[in-house]
Amino acid sequence: MSTEPSLALRLYGTDEPVEKPRVLSAGGLTAEFESGNLRYIRYGGVEIIRAISFIVRDKDWGTYNPEISKLSVAESDGGFVVHYSALARDDKQSFRYEADIQGSADGKLSFHCTGEAEAAFLTNRTGFVILHPLDGVAGAPVEITHVDGKVVKGRFPAEIDPVQPMMGLRSLTHEARPGLRVACLMEGDTYEMEDQRNWTDASYKTYVRPLALPWPYTLAAGETIDQRITLNVIGGVPAEAGDDKIGVRIGEQIGTVPPLGIGLDPDDVEQSGEAVATLRQVVPHHLICHYDPRRGHDADSLRQQQEVARELGAEPWLEAIIVSVDKFADEIARLGDIVGGLDMPFETVLVSPAADLKCTLPGSPWPPCPPFDALYHAARAAFPQARLGGGMFSYFTELNRKRPPVDLLDLVSFTTSAMVHAGDDRSMTESLQSLPAIAKTAGTIASTRPYSVGPSAIGMRANPYGDQPKSNPRNIRQAMNWNDPRQRGQLGAAWNLGYFARFAYGGASAIALGGLTGPFGVLHSPAPYPQPWYDDQGGMFPVFHILRGLAALRGAALRRIDISRPDSVLGLAAESPAATEVWLANLTEKEELVHFDAGDFEIAYLNADNFVQASHMPDLLDRFAASPRGQEIWLSSYAIARIRIH
Repeated sequence: MSTEPSLALRLYGTDEPVEKPRVLSAGGLTAEFESGNLRYIRYGGVEIIRAISFIVRDKDWGTYNPEISKLSVAESDGGFVVHYSALARDDKQSFRYEADIQGSADGKLSFHCTGEAEAAFLTNRTGFVILHPLDGVAGAPVEITHVDGKVVKGRFPAEIDPVQPMMGLRSLTHEARPGLRVACLMEGDTYEMEDQRNWTDASYKTYVRPLALPWPYTLAAGETIDQRITLNVIGGVPAEAGDDKIGVRIGEQIGTVPPLGIGLDPDDVEQSGEAVATLRQVVPHHLICHYDPRRGHDADSLRQQQEVARELGAEPWLEAIIVSVDKFADEIARLGDIVGGLDMPFETVLVSPAADLKCTLPGSPWPPCPPFDALYHAARAAFPQARLGGGMFSYFTELNRKRPPVDLLDLVSFTTSAMVHAGDDRSMTESLQSLPAIAKTAGTIASTRPYSVGPSAIGMRANPYGDQPKSNPRNIRQAMNWNDPRQRGQLGAAWNLGYFARFAYGGASAIALGGLTGPFGVLHSPAPYPQPWYDDQGGMFPVFHILRGLAALRGAALRRIDISRPDSVLGLAAESPAATEVWLANLTEKEELVHFDAGDFEIAYLNADNFVQASHMPDLLDRFAASPRGQEIWLSSYAIARIRIH
């Protein structure tokens, strides 16, 4: 392989080609046509619906990538018409369907699908999914028409609803902007809504087939589906004038920068130990040491993880899975004895029952599980000197649906992943839009207790909704990846900076990201999956520099940062006695112009241009230069800027 990685590898960690969406237009109505579905449906330049998709999922909630054929697209001044055939299949089953999409200049859009199971087809969902965006919608009124014809007034949830905020749906009408109403009619099945912010999706999702019905379910051979979604725009708004320039202004102090931690899996201990000289330069505050006796973890596993923590100068935290349902107290007591025999105490101990690592959908029976109060009392007895944490080792969704008795805890914890439902680049960066609501709801759950988040990453370290995450041997973008390629690219660095910033401003007491090595790591190590360019050259991933820089800010004064387009650029500002530091991340694939409202400053960049240099230069972002453009900064695709104001 060439010593110069392709631009795609530098940005995304993969050379997988991505087809650009086609923009369909009919007067003021526009929609992006992508992989057979519609995204970013706008009227007069205003987003009215985030997506309308006909999806086919397997028994583990994995989404098929359909094979599309016979595609035809016809556009005129008055409208557009799209038709295609599609086949969703694997080596065991297949579902074939026909799609028709029509849009007109009067603001009407129709998406109609008919399909048939070619043989018995096991699925968790086959049918339409509609996404409402968050901006201008969260907490706003909505008119609901139920399947029985009853019309009621409601609201989209402000705080994140743990279950379904709306059920038995036939249509929803909301105001996208003052004077612009959108009616969404859903036919062919009974629809209900879930608050997708639970999984860090930036949307409310309305979908077919109520979750209270059995799942997975089987579509019999020859069984057909006939569904239609119809949008009608009521009223209108003038197209909004866009401003390509993004404004950034630094405000007052609003707290301190929380400590940054990193996750550690016992499977990565050996390689992390071999790379400790490089990893030590990150200087994480804490290292979350994972313990799962079902995987054979024991005293040696914990001792080895503690040794890595000692080498890094990090505080070891214990993340312990409790397997037994009936004799959990004895299991926790034995674990306490094991830990007591180690050289280093765990000052923070997090515990969770194994049963809670899997999702229990609304309406489904909860599996046998130790009661929270008894579990936490047993943990308190086994670790009397430790700070006791609990909550969920899975995702915020599970914490929101099964809230612990926080008065028995010192700390409430949870994790997230950026790719539970979608694996494309835009959905990944859009997941950061949901984090303020997660932070607010987590604070409500924790009440008077602090909350921590992580170890979180782009990929999934475990799958609460199926057997396991996807192993991804082809190094592609897909939902539910374990080893996601973007962890190794500029996009991964931008996402991690945005994630830390969102939760720092959201009041998290500690934030843990990814891992040291392995699929969530910050530098290359040999692996059974491909890591193009790095497998030949080795070195640090761009995210290494983000974690190194953010870890160094621990305890600094956190200052408010106002960014005019936070969906495109996110950042964090912190003040120390020496200087004010600002970190900015471009969350888009296009170059962004940033107007930075400050005096003289110096700047260091992490971007595709210095990717190779960054892979072997740990202090790259310590090498500042005077800003050559005064108060205007150009950020290339997924670039990072570290700014220092004296």
